[in-house]
Amino acid sequence: MTPTQELTNEHRVIERMLAVVWKAADGLERGEMVDKKIFEDAVDFFKNFADKCHHGKEEKLLFVRMKQRGMSDKTGPLAVMLAEHDEGRAHVRAIGENAGRVLSSKTQKDIVEHSRAYVQLLSAHIEKEDNILYPMANRILTNADQEDLTKGFEEIEEKVMGPGVHEKYHKIIEEWERKVG
Repeated sequence: MTPTQELTNEHRVIERMLAVVWKAADGLERGEMVDKKIFEDAVDFFKNFADKCHHGKEEKLLFVRMKQRGMSDKTGPLAVMLAEHDEGRAHVRAIGENAGRVLSSKTQKDIVEHSRAYVQLLSAHIEKEDNILYPMANRILTNADQEDLTKGFEEIEEKVMGPGVHEKYHKIIEEWERKVG
């Protein structure tokens, strides 16, 4: 499996949690009782799996290597991806701050607003990476680059994430998928 295939596979997992968050936001918007733990678990997942692990692989390894191969991180696709990562972090922070409070109508409105914005941002972001950025990476990276990235990705999995973390998040997603339908 190439590094970009691994990242693409991670996108499918992230999309599952995005779908859970969207459905939970729908419920809040309709005035239903929604367990705020959905949003707390989602924030944990987005901060650790999506950001620390997935975006960490991109920002610390893939994007750096693509820059070494001539791509700018000041303009163009890399700059857009980095800006969107930052924008996404702001939405996740806001969801987390609001989910940690009593769910008043204002808090619920803010959770819905930031959840929807994050889901829309990340869905479009994933589409761009899968269909534009990763194919570009595969064209400009050498076989040696691919091997180095694979080793670097493994290191992030071992040292940054640790054993059993992916399994933990898969279980959380499956649980919420069952609960929100």
